Amino acid sequence: MAGNNTGIALLERDLAKLSRKSRLSAAVDNVDRIIEQLAAARERIATALDPHTASLTVTRLQNPTKDAFEKVNENLKDVSSAQKKVFKAVNEHFPLKPLPADHDAMADHPALINRAIAMHLLREGQFSVASTFIEEAQDTPPHHALYQQLESEDTPSADQDEAMDDDDMDTDAQTSVTASTSDPTDLSSLHSQELQTKFAEMYSILQDLKSHNLRSAIDWARANSTELEARGSNLEFELSKLQYVWLFKGAAVNGLPDDERNGRSGALAYALQHFTRFRERHVREIEKLATAMAYAPNLADSPYKEVFSTDSAFTDVAASFTREFCSLLGLSAESPLYIAVTAGALALPRLIKYTMAKRAKGTEWTTDNELAFETPLPEKMVYHSIFVCPVAKEQTTESNPPMMIPCGHVLGKETLQKLCKGTRFKCPYCPSEGQLKDARQIIL
Repeated sequence: MAGNNTGIALLERDLAKLSRKSRLSAAVDNVDRIIEQLAAARERIATALDPHTASLTVTRLQNPTKDAFEKVNENLKDVSSAQKKVFKAVNEHFPLKPLPADHDAMADHPALINRAIAMHLLREGQFSVASTFIEEAQDTPPHHALYQQLESEDTPSADQDEAMDDDDMDTDAQTSVTASTSDPTDLSSLHSQELQTKFAEMYSILQDLKSHNLRSAIDWARANSTELEARGSNLEFELSKLQYVWLFKGAAVNGLPDDERNGRSGALAYALQHFTRFRERHVREIEKLATAMAYAPNLADSPYKEVFSTDSAFTDVAASFTREFCSLLGLSAESPLYIAVTAGALALPRLIKYTMAKRAKGTEWTTDNELAFETPLPEKMVYHSIFVCPVAKEQTTESNPPMMIPCGHVLGKETLQKLCKGTRFKCPYCPSEGQLKDARQIIL
């Protein structure tokens, strides 16, 4: 571990050097000087009446131009040397190793990878890069020959067509329409001005939040209040609450004009104007905000200290805004590509270690869709809860989901079916009995 830290420190040092030298400011200055000299020489030759002026001007220009080019080459050599040091450090401390897999699961889905990359670029606000990527990906579809081969294999023969009954034909027609409209190779849906406009709006609002300006975020939340309330979101109230707190702190903290719309009087006026519509759902929090007025002279030692803390408030509300904005677009809060790459990078060291140990011992892991070790992912990357049937001692799956029986105990579906005698069963953990139809699948 210490060796890895040392390697990272050396690599960061070499990258810092490369960053300083790769600006090539001196080389750019020298190239500009050469251009100025050439332009001046051309002007002298064009305006001169003496025919010998051209040869004399070119002769005088040779040495300065040669010196300038030598300086440019020296600058480029410094950058090249710095690049070689970085490459050497990378190869020395992070040597290439084969991935611990005999088959690349994503190699058969290049179109999905292209779509993930395009969406990631759009989410990051790199609209011009995303547009170029989408155009090039559409001009050269990945594995085009492979797709044609799969399509030809899936196309039924004439004899098979005649053997189909009407129901099968209707089903196939529906499937064909669905496949054509949801073709993963089609990136045109991402190449829309509307989608780019929405993400541009999101980044504009996030920039305002970063500057502690809540106005645009509050306006967006109000314009989309119906959809947000349908989702059970409190974003609009959280933004309004933070605006109240920010005004309450006054000009000395928020930097806003010191007038009647700022400070405690401005906060109170804002609350009277905007908090009424939140009264049914957030009356207790509104009461706390109003009661804090009495503790204003000594708020830091009051029971409301945490309510008025803004140390991470703007960061938290920006994350909530991003999550809700993306949810209304039908997207996850974070880029799936970022999540997949980060989770893979975290899991890769253990996967390599496990694969090496497996090969050394000549053993195989036979359980499908399950790793032989725990992957140390942070809590925010854990999306699916895991339930192990207490009777079978096996993890539940989509085909064997957890089922809650009337007494409240939870078992795997397959276990419950084995316990049934006819349609009735007895709970293995209590005297209760029930019928199979009364069991309910639960989602953890």
